[in-house]
Formats: sequence, structure tokens, C-alpha cells
Amino acid sequence: MDYRAHPAIHRCVDALNNGDVIAYPTEAVWGLGCDPFNQHAVDKVLWLKRRKPEKGLIIVAASAAQIQWLLQGITPAQEQQLSASWPGPNTWLIPHHGRIPANVCGQHATIAVRVSSHPVVRALCQAYGGPIVSTSANPQALRPARDATQVRHYFRDSVYYAPGRVGGNPTPSVIRDLRSGQIIRP
Repeated sequence: MDYRAHPAIHRCVDALNNGDVIAYPTEAVWGLGCDPFNQHAVDKVLWLKRRKPEKGLIIVAASAAQIQWLLQGITPAQEQQLSASWPGPNTWLIPHHGRIPANVCGQHATIAVRVSSHPVVRALCQAYGGPIVSTSANPQALRPARDATQVRHYFRDSVYYAPGRVGGNPTPSVIRDLRSGQIIRP
């Protein structure tokens, strides 16, 4: 299904533009998202999740072009690694060189970045015109939501909801450090 024209996608994009938080399906679980450059919105995501800011968050994009500004300074071999794994359920820790707000990257010199293959995530990022925050839709210590009913149970009317269902991945994306190749989360 092509979600780009779906009314709920447009409501979510309006919410992103207004500094609100959205919930949307990803490859494995539902996610919470917002404009990564809106401090109030990021703080709301952290508050909803009861997540410590120093842990950092993931950002997700529809294409590598949407995050090209983050890829400046990486080697051709690193760029090839990213290209070979995207779009898909592969998250990479990339040095951000101060280009990401502190409440998004936490206490880290890297930012976790993924180019998604999920049609709803891609439609959201395309319609929004850039990357968004992507963190599992659950309060800290509770199970990540795998369906819209669970997300609504957790967050009720505190967020705007995108359409769709999670993809077929049984686990969240693998996280690797781009510099070392080390797997951080299998």
C-alpha cells in the first residue's frame, strides 16, 4: 500500500511540524517520533518513555539523501557499508560532530541512524522532508508495542497515530558502530 496520500500521514506530518509526538509502525515494533531539532518535542518523547536523556535516541530517514549532512567526513568504504545495508533494519552509530542536539544524541559522540524500508516510515519521512526521531513505543522497562492497541494503551491521546502495521522483523534493528564495525545490539 502507498501510504503517502493517507490522511493520517498528513496529520502526523502536521503534528511533527507543530512540535508534537507521533506513533508509527516500523520494521519490528511501533515507534515514537518527533522532529529531532525541536527540543520540546524530544523532551516529550523522553518524558513519555521515562527515558534518561543521556542514553540518546535513534533517528530514521527515508533515504540516505535525507541524512547526507550527517555523512560528511565518513570514508568511501564506510559510505559503501551504509549503502549496502540501507534501506533496511540496520542502525549505524555515526559520528555527529555536534550536528545533532544533545537531547537526541545523549552523552555520545555518535548518533544512531537508520534508513528504513518500512512503507509507513518512508512515507512519513518523505512527507515531512527529513529524518525523525525513532524510539520504541513503550515506557521504560515495559515491552515495546507490536500493535496499535498496545501503543494506545501506553500513550492514549498523548501522541498522534500513523496507519499501518509493523513489518515482519521479529527483533528491533541491529545497531553497529560505523567506525569499528562492532555490533552494539544484535
